[in-house]
Amino acid sequence: MLNTTEKLVSALVKITETSYAINISLPDIEIRVLAVGPNSFLGKTSVINTADAQMEIDLIGISKSEMNKGHAAVSFVSYTNIPSMLNRSFNSETNMEQTLMSTLVSATLPKTTNKTLNKPVNFTLKHTPILNPDHIPSCVYWKETEWVVDGCTLIKTNSSHSVCSCDHLSTFALIMQINPTQSDQLIVLLNTTFVAVGLVFLSLALLTFAIFRGNPRVTNPALINLCISLLLAHLLFLLTQHFLQYIQPKQLVCALLAGVLHFLFLSAFVWMFIEAVLLFITVKSLSKIRSKQKEALIMRCLIVIGYGSSLIVVGMSAALGPNGYGSDKCWLKEDRGFIWSFLGPVYFILACNTILFSLIIFSIMVALTRLNSDVSQIKQMRTIAFKTIAQCIILGCPWILGPFTSSSKVVEILFLVLNSQQGTFIFLVHCVLNQEVRQQYKKLIGVLFIPSESTITEVQMT
Repeated sequence: MLNTTEKLVSALVKITETSYAINISLPDIEIRVLAVGPNSFLGKTSVINTADAQMEIDLIGISKSEMNKGHAAVSFVSYTNIPSMLNRSFNSETNMEQTLMSTLVSATLPKTTNKTLNKPVNFTLKHTPILNPDHIPSCVYWKETEWVVDGCTLIKTNSSHSVCSCDHLSTFALIMQINPTQSDQLIVLLNTTFVAVGLVFLSLALLTFAIFRGNPRVTNPALINLCISLLLAHLLFLLTQHFLQYIQPKQLVCALLAGVLHFLFLSAFVWMFIEAVLLFITVKSLSKIRSKQKEALIMRCLIVIGYGSSLIVVGMSAALGPNGYGSDKCWLKEDRGFIWSFLGPVYFILACNTILFSLIIFSIMVALTRLNSDVSQIKQMRTIAFKTIAQCIILGCPWILGPFTSSSKVVEILFLVLNSQQGTFIFLVHCVLNQEVRQQYKKLIGVLFIPSESTITEVQMT
């Protein structure tokens, strides 16, 4: 039906040197066509209205494209009688009780050679039912056989209307989740609980590293910065999801938060890679740099690499795909492959770490066969290798499940739990399982809670 209507509307469009509009109103459909030519006197933004919808589009800007040569046309169709079939198709795909809450609108650029939008198009849609103030609608578009939430962002909403900003033209509508399923409520609860627990253990790990910052056997700069990146990323993610209904309508804020999350999670993986490289160098040389000046210089270089490389990736992603940030969850949009600006570097780092850890294990095995090797030093290398390899598996491998979370609730819950507990695993591996840390904590507890000998003597004399 949509394709047939589009073909009929396209037949109404004729090339013009100035501009003209066509308005057709029928009981179940309203059609608006606007065409412009090189001599048009229309303003930069064209506003097209139907009874229940409005579209704002820069048609003059589109016409000025070199391929269009000053000519462009847009059709805006509003379907007042929405087939129930479209509503069922959305529910079946998402397994959630959701409903369409606006008229169906369709926008195309008929007989226009270059259909690229130079800036997003805004749609104002009237709510067909009365909107509950506690519910936030979502902007969706029809993609072949299903409703898709990415590609459009809700700018603002009130009890009667909502405004959607879209970076492409298609068939659009508003949907609203009426009654979340129990599984969705469970995921929200698990997300809040497990992320909060992970943040607590990340904080404990950083506190431990701060106490033993002078001991190279306990911590290193890469591990500290890894924990800082994870702490900030998980904290920001938790706050964003908790206040999503207030943040998501603010498109700029939502996109900015998505960019910061992109940067922090990428930084965590870069620091994990740096830690693997430092471990490989240490195992190969079986020695540590003694010079404080060299250590300070290397530390500054690592900070530039650890955060600078992530900043470059985020900057290039924002430049090449400025509309890629700010999905309905305030994360990276999955349409047009933008999500690979995160998954690509992550999978590349995981592949490099796998190669590095294989070489580390091989080097340790070779060192064990040398009779003249320092046994204590080799034991230390084996311990560090175990901790870092375990950390790589814990921090990296769960992200492999990411692309499959939408197809299975079990995979989604497993992905959520494993990623939220990264701080817990770091604390267990680098603090609880570290014998030196345990001994130092025992001494610290003894100093704080066990009275000294002089205090005991003074009490006895009294």
